[in-house]
Amino acid sequence: MRRLGLTGAPGSGKTTIAEILREGEFDILTVESLASEHGCIEAEDPRDGACPIDVDKLKTILNGAWGDPPRKMTIVDGHLSHLLPVEGVIVLRCDPEILRARLVSRNYSDSKVDSNVEWEFIGGAWNEYAHDIPWTEFETSKNSPESIVGLIRSWISDGFKHDAPDTTIDWIERGTCDV
Repeated sequence: MRRLGLTGAPGSGKTTIAEILREGEFDILTVESLASEHGCIEAEDPRDGACPIDVDKLKTILNGAWGDPPRKMTIVDGHLSHLLPVEGVIVLRCDPEILRARLVSRNYSDSKVDSNVEWEFIGGAWNEYAHDIPWTEFETSKNSPESIVGLIRSWISDGFKHDAPDTTIDWIERGTCDV
């Protein structure tokens, strides 16, 4: 059994996908709950209302705490999950314009919308790609959460075949340039 990071920009579908996986054979953890449990959440940033997570401290703690493999397949849900000591990463991607609409509907501030759309546009998590574990990505823009879950299950049952950064979604190439 493995711990897998489920990462992507806010609004890409991580929590929805995690909730469907929870109904099956997966344990679900969140980066936020792990950070809270281990005292790795910092004071609220007055600029955006977010409470930063000390990822380095959390990673160090989890490296010690996660010495043994989990009893069942575990998903760590959160846009920082790929930075934790997981054994594989699932990156959820969303067309930047669709993502913008989702974040606006959540009443995110303009600056928070812009920074998250930009993070998606430039490939976000892939810029922090760890070469020693398998990574894959799925586009959630127009695919149902259930179909994405099916693809994740196939990726797992197929032995975690690894995507390479040069096979990832390129929004510029696709003509999605109006960020």
